[in-house]
Amino acid sequence: MDAEDRLMMRALELAAQGDPSPNPHVGAVLADGETVIAEAYHEAAGLDHAEMAALRTAGEQARGKTLYVTLEPCSHEGRTPPCVDTIVESGVRRVVIGCRDPNPHVVGGGVERLREAGVEVVVGVLEKQAKALIAPWTKFVTEGASYLSLKIAVSLDGRIATRTGASKWITGEESRLRVQSLRAARDAVIVGINTVVADDPRLTVRDVPGRSPARVVVDSKLRISRNSRLVATAGEVPTCVLTTPDAPRAVAEALEDCGVKIIRVPATAEGRCDMRMALNELAAREAVSVLCEGGAELAGSLLAAGLVDELHVFIAPVLLGPRGRPGAVDWAGPDNVSEAPRIDSPLWELCGADAYVSGLLVYPKRGSRTNATG
Repeated sequence: MDAEDRLMMRALELAAQGDPSPNPHVGAVLADGETVIAEAYHEAAGLDHAEMAALRTAGEQARGKTLYVTLEPCSHEGRTPPCVDTIVESGVRRVVIGCRDPNPHVVGGGVERLREAGVEVVVGVLEKQAKALIAPWTKFVTEGASYLSLKIAVSLDGRIATRTGASKWITGEESRLRVQSLRAARDAVIVGINTVVADDPRLTVRDVPGRSPARVVVDSKLRISRNSRLVATAGEVPTCVLTTPDAPRAVAEALEDCGVKIIRVPATAEGRCDMRMALNELAAREAVSVLCEGGAELAGSLLAAGLVDELHVFIAPVLLGPRGRPGAVDWAGPDNVSEAPRIDSPLWELCGADAYVSGLLVYPKRGSRTNATG
């Protein structure tokens, strides 16, 4: 890497911190040559954007220097004033940008405004990494849908439980801690009603730093019990149930009395929740990123519909046998291997004794999507 790449990489490292949802992750570094004067990241919605925070720290030292920022500075009034105005007023001579703002609702580009003010602008330094950083937010602002990650945990022979249904614990403690971190980095975690009935989960963040995401249950017939741990703790952690228009009103009202939010989405021909519409509804409630933790039927329908953006698979070094419960994904699957969705540029790691593979999911047959169900 040359000096510009190194400084942008530092901005990207900073950007990954904070909890800015529904805003994007952004980092900024102010430098004089290779010497860093100030650095910052966008900590939370409503607080200073990364550029503003870095320039405030630098004060008069910003004049004539170079600002590295992972995302094109905003030129519109939002929760905070336009960043381009502050940049121009600071006297910064040059701005180096990772990637352009993909938001189609933004009127007037920050790059153009800066150039009109006489600031030198360079765009596209470590652009691939900068775009990857804001991929969830990009989908959120361009498609009006939540970015969906799917987590799967299986044995070496692809089973999710023994023949008696026992599933705790297939993976080890390190993998379970990683899942907690995945939750903490999302706005919502989603499961199917079968998982709630079988496991009575809490779906909270407990053993790693971070907040608990909102909890979402896909339950087309409103079978969830008011005695479940999710309903019992709805007053502590935001909890909602996705259901269909035909689900019983009396049950919905009883759940709402317990603090559960009911979201009705269109039903499929089979009477299940239309998950494509569900992701739109979650996005409308500012859930930029969502983690699905099963079960098999929900995971299968999401994959069949091409709705999963990112896959996280934990593989335990155990064998549960052919009479064990089937795999974590219940779907018909592709006709040919060449048509199968697959992880693009997979990242393989070890989590204790388990293998962990993750990455973006690509669909060779995206043109043949069907409606998702849950």
